[in-house]
Amino acid sequence: MSIETRYPSLAYLKAKARKRMPFFAWEYLESGTGAERLLDRNRQALDAVELMPRMARGRFTPELQTELFDRSWSVPFGAAPVGLSGLMWPDAEPFLARAAARTGMPYTLSTVANEAPETIGPLCDGNGWFQLYTPIDEEIRADVLRRAWESGFGTVMITLDVPVNSRRERQLAAGVSVPPQFTPQSIYRAAIRPHWSLATLARGLPRFKTLETYFPTKTFAGAARHVGRVIDGRPDWDMLRQMRDIWPGAFVLKGILDPEDARRAIEIGADGILVSNHGGRQFDAAPASIDALEGVAREVNGRAAVLFDSGIEGGLDMLRAFSRGADFCLLGRGFLYATAALGEGGPEHLYSILREDITINMVQLGATTIDQLRPSWHPKAQPLIPED
Repeated sequence: MSIETRYPSLAYLKAKARKRMPFFAWEYLESGTGAERLLDRNRQALDAVELMPRMARGRFTPELQTELFDRSWSVPFGAAPVGLSGLMWPDAEPFLARAAARTGMPYTLSTVANEAPETIGPLCDGNGWFQLYTPIDEEIRADVLRRAWESGFGTVMITLDVPVNSRRERQLAAGVSVPPQFTPQSIYRAAIRPHWSLATLARGLPRFKTLETYFPTKTFAGAARHVGRVIDGRPDWDMLRQMRDIWPGAFVLKGILDPEDARRAIEIGADGILVSNHGGRQFDAAPASIDALEGVAREVNGRAAVLFDSGIEGGLDMLRAFSRGADFCLLGRGFLYATAALGEGGPEHLYSILREDITINMVQLGATTIDQLRPSWHPKAQPLIPED
């Protein structure tokens, strides 16, 4: 049985990943915040977006190549940043970086991933973006940005929606901690997941390699005690403007849901705005990202790129986002599921699934380009059915 038959969708990859990831890693990746109502709200709001198919469009192949930040990408989506991704699956960051290089999609390395930009940037072959949790120290901020740029990351994504760590109660109830506690229970949970355990033993325990140079210790446990204090920058608009001034490439602000914040982002020179509620992991009363998307996109009105994440489970969800004004989509958990399920081949397999899913659904809708899916008010909108 081929891999396409065994794992034909993200749902199948997720089920496989659950059988291979230890309990604490699974709960870390899956959890939301508080009562986790926003996880369900993201899904329900996406499901509520209906798209009208148009018939008799003849034979055509949809065009998926997308222009964003002065370059072309093979598809209108990429891999979002996920902190501690090397804990979710050993070598996740190199696997994702090499997949980005092979497929022509972007991969976003998190500040609190387990590999440094100097290692991952070259593997991306120009397809790397870097996500920044803002260090409170100005010199450290500047140095991290310098390292990312010199490592080949052309886009920086500043996360705004984590002004403070959220209370993730499912993680607390499950005994999830960073770093993991070596208790009889956690050792047992690792032992019954031999693929993860053997890979971790071969690779070594994860470390905060981007930030550890600024700590007095390089151990995972020691660094975990320092990382929160170093990146607790809680940026304001002046700090964002300063970073915009020193960053040479594309500058994206992540976590914006309010049109007024989008307006201010454009004023300080943002090239992109990521409409996101952090995958339901930060503030449980936030609106579903898809519900906030249209208001932000209308405010932006083509003056910057509008990106979207939170809740995407397939190509159809991305088409829903494009119909509300998004220019590009990102998936975080999905690419980690694929990596945990299939190892190095996982991200590229998910890329193929998503690409085919978008293509099939665009043919069903009768759309030859993404621009034909955009709302009529969008600056790039094209008519789905040209006038006679």
